[in-house]
Amino acid sequence: MEKIYKREDYLKKIRTFYNDYDLIKVITGIRRCGKSFFLKSVIEELKELGIKDKDIIYLELDKKEYKDIDTPSKLEKLIDEKITDQDFKYLFIDEIQNVVGFEPLINSYREEKNMSIFITGSNSYLLSGELVTKLTGRYIEIEMMTLSFYEYVDMKRFLGKEVNENIYIEFEEYIRNGGFPKSLYYDNYEDKILYTESVINQIFEKDIKTNNKIKDKDLFIRIEKYVINNFGARISTRNIYNYLKDVEKINIDRRTIERYLNILENAKIIYPCELFDMKSKEVLKGEKKYYLADLNIYYFLNTDNRINYGPVLENIIYTYLKSKNYKLSVGRIGKLECDFIARLNYDDYYYIQVSKDISNKETEEREYKPFYMIKELYPRYLFTMDLLLQKRDGINHVNIVDFLYNNKTL
Repeated sequence: MEKIYKREDYLKKIRTFYNDYDLIKVITGIRRCGKSFFLKSVIEELKELGIKDKDIIYLELDKKEYKDIDTPSKLEKLIDEKITDQDFKYLFIDEIQNVVGFEPLINSYREEKNMSIFITGSNSYLLSGELVTKLTGRYIEIEMMTLSFYEYVDMKRFLGKEVNENIYIEFEEYIRNGGFPKSLYYDNYEDKILYTESVINQIFEKDIKTNNKIKDKDLFIRIEKYVINNFGARISTRNIYNYLKDVEKINIDRRTIERYLNILENAKIIYPCELFDMKSKEVLKGEKKYYLADLNIYYFLNTDNRINYGPVLENIIYTYLKSKNYKLSVGRIGKLECDFIARLNYDDYYYIQVSKDISNKETEEREYKPFYMIKELYPRYLFTMDLLLQKRDGINHVNIVDFLYNNKTL
């Protein structure tokens, strides 16, 4: 029997809606982040609650047996064949984007009010204008990330894999191995790398290069590499335009750059983090920071595997807090920058700085300085890998490895 690791953070978000026939549950996330297994874990829980097999319909459209299901009429025929009575049903469709124009059909099943519907897709096309228009807001999105460090270690134990007693060594392996769940099934490091490379190749081939909005594949790859190689740094369309013009000697329309960045975002490869001016209380136009869905995307494109802890630790904090439902932006305070402003609900704010360590006095002062420029009295967190933590002016100095390993929140 297949062992299914339950990702509790995501199950918490969806349990309330198990029996809700009026809201379609849309599961999004980068390819191979664990959406299929997540659906299976929901099915497992439904069975534990007493739901009968005949009332659960699970269609994995990437499977060979369903390769010809590519139109709404074929999908409708398949679903109807599996409905054997009038009892309430639970419909799960994995990789529904394989069926072009699925939206009206799914909405019609929702309107019958006798079915709870769960769908997944590998990119945010699922929540593009077409689906939003057809469903008129009758959906919730559960956005999945690759494994957090806590999940990475917990899943290793679940699978009976050896976990290093030195959690800092485990943390470094997590950085290099990435968080794609299936990679944990392989013991050999080279096998892990081969698997992850195949996943990332699949993402680029299926979710990127087949996109008909990409007119110049070579140009797209250059922009893609520029953004991925500069994750965690401030980037603007102007930066990319100047780089292409001055270094690559390529002339390009800025609207093309924006369109290609949007394609990378829609494939869930990169996540934009906007700059927020804390004086004017406005989002700053032009520049953004981009973070990666998984660090292995960077290592896949680069032969240099040395860890640049600055952007790497920022990326890990960003994806971890995002998985916990925090909304994140970068704070601008005059000429200074606060790595993250994290918001939960409407009025819970947190100010965050991230650094490998503050053993150097100059680094310490640089990391603390933005906190003293912030007038609002919301909690402040300095995340480092230091073992000796200091108390200073009510600022929370937190060991990042301990924070992630123990699955903590702000």
